[in-house]
Amino acid sequence: MSRGPLNLSRRTMMAALGLGAGAAGLAACGAPNGGGGGGADSAVREDFTQADLTVPSEYEGRTPILFWAPFTGVNYEVLAKQFAAFNESQGDIVAIAESVGAYADLNQKFTAALQARTVPDIVCFPEMQWLQFHNSDALAPLDSYFDDEWNLDIYIQNYVAEGKSAGETYVVPFARSTPLFYYNKTRYIEAGLPEEGPETWEDLAEFAPELAKIEVEGRPLSAIAFSSDAWHGQADIWGFGGANSNEEFEVTINDDAGVEWLEWMRKFVHEDGYGYLAQDSGTDFASGLAAGWRGSTASLTGQTAATEGVFEIGTAYMLSKEGQDKQVPTGGSGLSIVRSDSQDRQDACAELFRFLAQPEKSAEWHIGTGYVPIVQAAAETQAVKDLVAENPNYGVALAQLENARTADYTNWDQGSVTEIGAAMGQVYGDGAEPKGVLDALATTLQETLDDNREDYEAVEFEGWN
Repeated sequence: MSRGPLNLSRRTMMAALGLGAGAAGLAACGAPNGGGGGGADSAVREDFTQADLTVPSEYEGRTPILFWAPFTGVNYEVLAKQFAAFNESQGDIVAIAESVGAYADLNQKFTAALQARTVPDIVCFPEMQWLQFHNSDALAPLDSYFDDEWNLDIYIQNYVAEGKSAGETYVVPFARSTPLFYYNKTRYIEAGLPEEGPETWEDLAEFAPELAKIEVEGRPLSAIAFSSDAWHGQADIWGFGGANSNEEFEVTINDDAGVEWLEWMRKFVHEDGYGYLAQDSGTDFASGLAAGWRGSTASLTGQTAATEGVFEIGTAYMLSKEGQDKQVPTGGSGLSIVRSDSQDRQDACAELFRFLAQPEKSAEWHIGTGYVPIVQAAAETQAVKDLVAENPNYGVALAQLENARTADYTNWDQGSVTEIGAAMGQVYGDGAEPKGVLDALATTLQETLDDNREDYEAVEFEGWN
């Protein structure tokens, strides 16, 4: 998942937007709608206008809504088709999607837009990172739009609690995912290894020497191409029996389990030589340089297309240490409505969300991208059943949801995610000694967690219970 360098805690976000301590306190108390021009209960802010957009001539006269989408390539193409279908399904609203790159790009652009008070109507940020914008008073609550047909009960429940703060909903699930272990099934069969792939890190260590007997471009085939991705690291440290932080807001990433995790990786890469830190692990896997990588379920459709006719992909649950439980962090993003000058546009956004939550539309998004069919009924559509029958990898991605949980507090802001990834890179890439790296990291993470604690407590989060 693409992360950026920003560390926008409540205080730094408020400072960036020119808001004082009073506004910060208001946000922390979970009262996000008090500053608008439309009354105490309104989400309207008359001094925030819509960002520039171009409405096709055939849709002139409709209420226009703008989504700054952090999707590119195939995923953006599928999104554009769904927006086109929405525009054709009714005659009052036109939904415009504009690709802004990745999540980090959206983070930066939306922050600048808030400063300029010229904003899109819809945004989506990964995992819990929407909180920094909720705490800057930027997002509208959604609960008043729910009814018997469209409400939180229709979604996969692993992801629902992550969109609520102080009892109100600000995000509905949409492009949600988990990390997944991908392996080259063709090479595994060639090496005489189990077709179902590894279950544990010990399995991978056992398989690696057999894979290394296969030469690729004059070099032994690597068992895995790593990336320094904190999302993967979250699954890894859980899989070694540890955690990045606990429910008491104490950073624990440098406890024994965390050190054991990164020391295992350091040895596997730098002493055994069976893995390496790649510039782009997904590309190296697709090109056959490595027999494994960890990616999002949202990479499944693209990876399958990229390797068609070259080799067969296999997928497995994210690996754990033998004897430890497998757990994976929830990933991806949900949809939020931006508070601006128009109640009509906010209402129109909710109609789009309702449209995208139809089981058939959720299934279409899943099939086209690999993101999970976030609407529960989508998994029961014939299209999804046919897909799983044709390509069991999609079934693995669905089944792994039983192990999905919300990431530790340390992964709730973009700056800390970047710090964790950089620390992983020191070990994977440079062979740095894990204990010293994690001790230094823990100090930084604790400072940020202390800064954000008030905001996180306002979430009244129940996802770990």
